[in-house]
Amino acid sequence: MGSATRHATSAIHEVLATSLPASLATAEALFGASAVIASSTQLRSLLSDPDIPAAEKHKLVADVFGKGFDKTALTLVVAATTQRWSNADDLVSGVEDLALRAAASSVKSTGEIESELFAFARAVSGNAELELALGSKLGNPDAKAALARTLLTKAKALPATVVIVASLVRSPRGRRIGSLLHSAATTVADQSGCLVASVTSAQPLTSSQLGSVSNIVEARYGRKAVLNVDVEESALGGVRIQVADDVIDGSIATLLDDLRAQLAG
Repeated sequence: MGSATRHATSAIHEVLATSLPASLATAEALFGASAVIASSTQLRSLLSDPDIPAAEKHKLVADVFGKGFDKTALTLVVAATTQRWSNADDLVSGVEDLALRAAASSVKSTGEIESELFAFARAVSGNAELELALGSKLGNPDAKAALARTLLTKAKALPATVVIVASLVRSPRGRRIGSLLHSAATTVADQSGCLVASVTSAQPLTSSQLGSVSNIVEARYGRKAVLNVDVEESALGGVRIQVADDVIDGSIATLLDDLRAQLAG
């Protein structure tokens, strides 16, 4: 992320903070705006051009999205377009980030959206047909969104989760479903003051063990953890915890690999 984008992201987060909690309708409008801007090279170029006055951009955004566009979303999109971004694509990502955070703010509880996103990601990765239906570049975007909505609604997922997943599969922008949903969960957690810890173990962890992992992460990073737990027999035993690029690896498989490396040396 370039320095300009970091500054712009910080600025739009400050604007968002004055509008929270946001409604799910605002989140949907922001997702829609992000998709529209992403779909048009010309619009993306105009809205990210730092030489175009803010008033002109405000008018352009209002004209493009119409009178029925959510007012809070309009304010946030205009705020995003008046910032200087490292590149035009970062503007699209910035508006999508606002959409995710708005959706997160519409839910009072912490961790539920993230857990549902992780569960859906596991369901997709475990079903080749579903993964193809949702991730194929040749698929109809609206059909993919409708499928995601149907599956999540049947599973009684939170409305915010339904909106997030449906919006992201409709406009993935070249990203794979798994990484797309994990990234979304990370943003949602951050908006709630938490962080995502990916946990890999050889067998299911008990509630007590999960509590211990949460305590370890919170003590190390100073933030409450939302756990994304995967069971992999290849781990043999122990637990591997990853937070962003930081890894706490206590799995037996890794210890054996380290031992083999030492013996080979």
